Amino acid sequence: MHPPVDLAEDLERFNARLATYLKPEDITRVGAAYVFSDAAHRGQMRVSGGPYITHPLAVAETLAGWHLDAHALMAALLHDVMEDTSITKEQIAERFGKVAAELVDGVSKLDRIEHQSFEEAQAENFRKMLLAMARDVRVILIKLADRLHNMQTLDAMRPEKRRRIARETLDIYAPIANRLGLNALYRELQELAFRHAHPLRYRVLSKAVKGARGNRREVVSKILDAIRQALPAAGIDADVKGREKHLYGIYRKMRDKHLSFSQVLDIYGFRIIVKDRPTCYLALGALHALYQPVPGKFKDYIAIPKANGYQSLHTTLIGPFGTPAEIQIRDADMHHVAESGVASHWLYKDETTLDQLQKKTHKWLQSLVELQSASGDSSEFLEHVKVDLFPGEVYVFSPRGKIFALPRGSTPVDLAYAVHTDIGDRCVACRINFETMPLRTELRNGDRVEIITEPNAAPNPAWLGYVKSARARSKIRHFLNTRHAEESAALGERLLSHALRDLGLALAKLPAQAWERFKRASGARSQKAVLAEIGLGKRLPAIVARRLAEGVESTNAATEARGKQAILIHGPEGVAVKLGNCCRPIPGDPIVGLIRKGQGLVVHTHDCTAIAKLRSERGNWVDVEWEADIKGMFEASIRVIAKNVRGVLARIAAGIAEAGSNIVNISMDDDSGEATTLFFTLQVTDRIHLARILRSLRRVPEVVRITRYVDAKPRKEN
Repeated sequence: MHPPVDLAEDLERFNARLATYLKPEDITRVGAAYVFSDAAHRGQMRVSGGPYITHPLAVAETLAGWHLDAHALMAALLHDVMEDTSITKEQIAERFGKVAAELVDGVSKLDRIEHQSFEEAQAENFRKMLLAMARDVRVILIKLADRLHNMQTLDAMRPEKRRRIARETLDIYAPIANRLGLNALYRELQELAFRHAHPLRYRVLSKAVKGARGNRREVVSKILDAIRQALPAAGIDADVKGREKHLYGIYRKMRDKHLSFSQVLDIYGFRIIVKDRPTCYLALGALHALYQPVPGKFKDYIAIPKANGYQSLHTTLIGPFGTPAEIQIRDADMHHVAESGVASHWLYKDETTLDQLQKKTHKWLQSLVELQSASGDSSEFLEHVKVDLFPGEVYVFSPRGKIFALPRGSTPVDLAYAVHTDIGDRCVACRINFETMPLRTELRNGDRVEIITEPNAAPNPAWLGYVKSARARSKIRHFLNTRHAEESAALGERLLSHALRDLGLALAKLPAQAWERFKRASGARSQKAVLAEIGLGKRLPAIVARRLAEGVESTNAATEARGKQAILIHGPEGVAVKLGNCCRPIPGDPIVGLIRKGQGLVVHTHDCTAIAKLRSERGNWVDVEWEADIKGMFEASIRVIAKNVRGVLARIAAGIAEAGSNIVNISMDDDSGEATTLFFTLQVTDRIHLARILRSLRRVPEVVRITRYVDAKPRKEN
């Protein structure tokens, strides 16, 4: 149980803190907000047993610790009144001003929409809050303070709810605190969440750390004494502190690196605060002379700050008895930003170092607006934000020397989208440190990356398998979704026109009333949405055509056109029209189309064995033909039986190249006899091009036999 609440004492402490930095008139306004909130929540109790007003007061007190302004403090005191009472946003605006009302609205959850799952409602609430935060960062500071107090009083909740809230805190709120540079809050949220999400692990690890504390006290004390003597001897005045790493950090290291507790030696760290930036580097030199540094463990976050504005020198030294000691070196200004992050704007307004931090924060907040516009729904937006909150970073250079900070594991595609959306969309290749490399190459610190583009290039869906940044992921998805919708609607229009012609009707001449009647009956949003669903196979064109035709007279012209036209296939493959992987049809092959739900139109060869069992699905079959002047490259597979002699593969590859084709894939049977079987996937323009390739290969003396390999059933080409 929680100790009894002394509200008078809490209020007195809060007012004393306000008096240290607010004007008397602002303190009066904040006091009025407290009285208003107390009256609105009167009779409501927290699950922990105290009066509800203790929660908004605790939130406001945290913000006062950051020296936030009166508007933010009033909003903190009022942040639950719109959700939990009958008070409206308009009433708050009238009484306390528009700014405070907007802040309260930004923090307030949306009303639960009917038929929405809990997860969908949560995602929508996150989207609302994060977009409000993009307009005013005080929204998220209020929400973080709110989450902190909820986590501090979480013991009163049911175990399953504790675990859910703790998981949410680790996934969303702690990373946001980290992204905004609120390191002290970040660590506290992680510790509290770890305790509630994994109570047994927390207790075991806590006990182990206490035991190790006694064993390692002597070593830590030796390192501290040595540092405190070495720095003044080098003429450096410094504040040196030892600190125990927080439990969640130790747990994460054990989990990620598969270590036992006894293998985690660096559970203690040391922080050194000096007067200015040059002294940081002098202190580093003095420490490296004192103890041996660990290679690869030095990081200069002063020259290249983290995305959240954090600056420090990090190094790891081998202390007495081989104990590693992690050291952070920074000046006082850097320390303020490291602990308070974006809240330093209110705490330390004179510091020039905050300008860069504010710019970085503003840039990230604006990127949230971009993510929102490129995301299909709230769940996708939340997924993108989670990716963006990934803490690790890698720093790379453009050819002109500009530094880009990207999530660890990023690829050149991530960099292309970080530069500009158009660069990302048109990216086709890259050079890393002057060498041509695949686009999926993982970037490393210090890489120099040049992006190569082509005007007509487009994002590849395969990129989603390896990009790491939220911006790249959302932009690729947005492009593919837009193209998907457009291609599906275009295919749907062709399929529906075809079905309407069979009924003696022309799509272009359908009256608007027919569409309105159909949309009302089917619940469709728009005509384009109906066409897209037809193209994706979610609606059958024949059924939609019959419903649209109800009460509409057919025309003679449309009747004459019945059945004369098939669906034309314009190119190799789109999003809504796909060529069957089983038979790999190419122009010149007799083809048939099959509409499958969620797949759109899939084109097969007439004799494809994979579709034989689907002959009964008569309503899903569509007449298709290759367009007369079709362009593009298509994939075709061939099987070559050749004599097993030295250089045969090179001669076959040369024959393929001479015929103007490119090899996409090659494999061979494990055959040590006189002959070997080779399988090629080639790029061809049509059936005639394939025949030319086969003729070229027959001229290779070692080739015994060639067949086109289709649907695991070879067909001989004459």
